[in-house]
Amino acid sequence: MLVKQIRFLMFALVSGLFLASCENDLRDVERVSSKAVSIPVDRSQQVEITLSDSAIVKGRMLAPVLNHYKTKKPYFEMPNGVTLILLDTTGKEKSRVTADHGMYYELTKQAVLRKNVVAISKEGSKTFKSEELIYDETKKKFSSSKLVSIVTPSQTIYGTSFWADESFNRYEIQQSNGNFDVPQNSGLPQ
Repeated sequence: MLVKQIRFLMFALVSGLFLASCENDLRDVERVSSKAVSIPVDRSQQVEITLSDSAIVKGRMLAPVLNHYKTKKPYFEMPNGVTLILLDTTGKEKSRVTADHGMYYELTKQAVLRKNVVAISKEGSKTFKSEELIYDETKKKFSSSKLVSIVTPSQTIYGTSFWADESFNRYEIQQSNGNFDVPQNSGLPQ
């Protein structure tokens, strides 16, 4: 009988400690969750933004949804896709970039476009595709460290990374392969 009472007391003691420890954990969870940080966000729909510099229109950005996060390092998010249209000095389109998701960081003046990124040059003669494209507004350059494909009317080129100017006329591809046109006067064997 004494053994049964000791077992019962041990069971009660262990159960009490277990319940007390669970209760403390729940209190900690409640305490931590009550201190949740909220970030001020402005949300806009069907957005069209005119990009300008010194009163000269440089382009337009279109997005179905635009979230503006007002943090120490403010940024914009375009979670439902984005279209970026860059214009030349005469106001004509020089390139168009679309992506399923976009971010724009105000302090660094960089846009990061992700998922199904497609860039088309002015004449539509070059199409760039990648899963990520970074636009540096200050340098006026696009770059990517992800796989890229470039399709022209006569060739298809693949590479591991690349950079291009705003019009996609000048570009450089790293570790490229594909079908290349070689001019007859290039000095290379045909």
